Amino acid sequence: MESCSPKVAKVDLPYDSLENFSVSGDSLQPDRWWTAFNDDTLNILIDSALEDNLSLKSVWYQLIESRASVAVVNAGVLPQIDLQLRSGISRPEPDFVGGENMQLSLGANYELDLWGRIRYSIHAEEYRFKASYYDYKTAAITLSSQITLNWFRLKAWNQQYKLIKNQIATNEKVLSLIRARFVSGQVKGVDILRQKQLIESTKAQKVFIETQIYTLQNQLSVLLGQPPEGTVDSISSSLPELPDLPSTGVPLKLVNRRPDVQSAYFNLQASDRDLAAAISNKYPRLQFSLTAAIRSNTFENLFQNQAVAVTGSLLAPLFYGGRLQAEVDRNEAVRQQQVNNYANVVLTAFQEIENSLISEQKQIENITLVENQIDLLQKTIGQLRYEYLNGSLPYLDVLVAINQEQQLRRDLINARLQLLEIRVGLYRALAGGFETDRESELKEEESL
Repeated sequence: MESCSPKVAKVDLPYDSLENFSVSGDSLQPDRWWTAFNDDTLNILIDSALEDNLSLKSVWYQLIESRASVAVVNAGVLPQIDLQLRSGISRPEPDFVGGENMQLSLGANYELDLWGRIRYSIHAEEYRFKASYYDYKTAAITLSSQITLNWFRLKAWNQQYKLIKNQIATNEKVLSLIRARFVSGQVKGVDILRQKQLIESTKAQKVFIETQIYTLQNQLSVLLGQPPEGTVDSISSSLPELPDLPSTGVPLKLVNRRPDVQSAYFNLQASDRDLAAAISNKYPRLQFSLTAAIRSNTFENLFQNQAVAVTGSLLAPLFYGGRLQAEVDRNEAVRQQQVNNYANVVLTAFQEIENSLISEQKQIENITLVENQIDLLQKTIGQLRYEYLNGSLPYLDVLVAINQEQQLRRDLINARLQLLEIRVGLYRALAGGFETDRESELKEEESL
């Protein structure tokens, strides 16, 4: 006979030998990881988003829905009691003279959970409720990272805007000097045209940057649950310094803190219990029913005639066209999906952490290289200008060098932004979750 007890899913993953990540810092990462950047405005923005973001609210009510589903299946372990009052006109019968008949009946039904079908169904919903809880925590972490990335990108584009305005002003001053030398016959007219072309190019970059700023402001407004109309009035253009590298800890313990891993684990447990319930459904059910009724021709005599009936029934499924076994097979397939999903979530967590650690190291090296290029180009431009003023070099060489140097300065801002984005990704990958106000209220009602 097939066992109706749940089969605990075994997950074999190739990470038993992984004892440490490739890189680790010494600082302790706070649960509210964004506070490591020491940005008061960012802290306020995230607190506001966690309260007002509409997508996060939607995920929260999915959790509330899941909690209600637990209450629904829990009702299955209690007797179902109905009260019914009927009134009607009947023909004469031996016990009645005819006329208006009234009946008040009380019925109760109860199923004895012989094989654990109801119990397993309850456990499955409880695990799904816990999975929904960690889905909410995952959504909160995702939202906090979106706000942080949006805020840093907004800062970076404001820094780009300030830089491009300075570059336009510098290029216009150079144009004035070239015009003065042209009047004295020291330079060619084509040099003026080339310098004008550079100015127009930088102005086009300015328009593009303004578009990005407005777009990011609108995105930030929506993330805060507000209409897209420029939420932030004044933004500092300085990007924060990179905090110290956090300690990564032991790989397996670390990823088990992640809410997406916890959600995958509880979904796996729920599928185990669903399978056990489907197996139990193939076995006989024992049900009891109680009916108590009183009836009379008139409401005044209603309580004079009483009847009570107690019955028990054993329902044994004989032929359902293979439906019950198909349901077992379906639940087994779902469980195998959850086994592999859990394994994939864990391995993806390792990948995200390792990618962030390596990418941060390489990005720091890249920033150093860009800074070195800027230093070399500044020296080169100085030498090229000297030779140009002496008439031994065409202005095109100077123009190319100036354009490269200005582009490298914009690249440097982007490189520093990318470094912060990588760190945000690392914080998110390492995050074990933080408690929102909604969670605090829920924990007062539930034990999670």
